[in-house]
Amino acid sequence: MIGQPTAVVLAGGLARRLGGGDKPLRLLGGRTILEHVIGRIGPQVGRIVINANGDPARFAAFGLPVVADTLADNPGPLAGVLAGMRWAVAHAPEVGDIVTVPGDTPFLPDDLVARLYAARIAAGVPIACAASGGRVHPVVGIWPVWLADALQRGLEAGERKIQVFTAARGVAEVAFSAEPFDPFFNINSPGDLEAAERVCRF
Repeated sequence: MIGQPTAVVLAGGLARRLGGGDKPLRLLGGRTILEHVIGRIGPQVGRIVINANGDPARFAAFGLPVVADTLADNPGPLAGVLAGMRWAVAHAPEVGDIVTVPGDTPFLPDDLVARLYAARIAAGVPIACAASGGRVHPVVGIWPVWLADALQRGLEAGERKIQVFTAARGVAEVAFSAEPFDPFFNINSPGDLEAAERVCRF
């Protein structure tokens, strides 16, 4: 690993089932969901950037770079991965990897980056992603920035599925315990927000 990886928080999700707006800016336990995400991933990385389209001013309070997708038509989370890679190459050339996490997962593990990196090395593959409770979380992963050109070619050719791209290059899956709560629990609905509030009081 060349330098500490840059974390790319994928914050493009809209809170349609939560009444609209930016889901990561909804409050949880008196702080925004995004604050929880940053608090979890921050100590594990060298820098953090936010991937989001539209007016970046809405994230100004966080004092972090906001990186928009470099491809049009909202091609999904892979476009956010690519945007993060391009930013890291331009602004943190000493960094060999980015780590991507969704902006609506407030309970990320404290050892996420270390375990992703170790699993990738052990398996001899370029990418690693997280899993829990029998489910794979392909957007929670570590990626070498040298994959940027291949990723761009795939996106321009119409590739949208993360797992198709990662399987073709080699990916290790790291299983995390889902007890006492799933560390990759993501908030999509009012019921999810209530459940997350209970976890915050755990």
